Amino acid sequence: MTRERLLAETFVDTTDTLVEDFDVIDFLQTLAERCVEILDVDAAGIMLSDAAKVLHAAASSTENARLLELFELQSEAGPCIDAFTTGRPVVNVDLLASAERWPRFAEAAQATGFVSAHALPLRLREKVIGALNLFCERPGALTEADVRSGQALADVATVAILAHRSLRHADLLAEQLQYALTSRIAIEQAKGVLAERRGIRVDEAFALLRGHARSHNLRLSDLAREVANGTSAEAELMGTTGTRSQGTTAS
Repeated sequence: MTRERLLAETFVDTTDTLVEDFDVIDFLQTLAERCVEILDVDAAGIMLSDAAKVLHAAASSTENARLLELFELQSEAGPCIDAFTTGRPVVNVDLLASAERWPRFAEAAQATGFVSAHALPLRLREKVIGALNLFCERPGALTEADVRSGQALADVATVAILAHRSLRHADLLAEQLQYALTSRIAIEQAKGVLAERRGIRVDEAFALLRGHARSHNLRLSDLAREVANGTSAEAELMGTTGTRSQGTTAS
């Protein structure tokens, strides 16, 4: 599928955000995965800020990208932090040459196999609500077309979140963002539970969780809470019908 077709489909998917039961986390996860398909990058992640302007990892295309984003947040240094703080893109960062600028982040990035990085702000006018991280396992610069497409995807995420707020009430933006971030914590817990219970990789656990939610028309965050708590019928189902669930995910 061409870049233009994928971009068009992503923009069309944004219309799903104009409903009350819009699942922020699932949308951002899809967007991170689309970034890898559309752009010349190997992994992508999205960070959102809470009411206190503190960034949190909200979605990532791979487990390595998520771990690197968490390290970036802990060290409070890296391209995403700069993009969020300034509201400007930070692109074509050679991590081998960034040891002085972001020593701990550059070292961690190389340890996970990434050699270049890019960060684009989730921004609408003066409001910056997060950033889009793009990681590459090989040296080389993003083309101008890739940068434009990446910023378009970041803008889609921003508009989707802000547009959903308009369906409710203006002062619920912070609440929605906080809910998304809290949901992400539940999802990480559920991934760990499934990975341990099933003896599979964390990435496989997430695919199983997400596939089950979609095939059973469940909100990903709600299912994750049930699995993490281990007190519901859904948690029991995920623990005892792995073969059938994995088959569903693959479809």
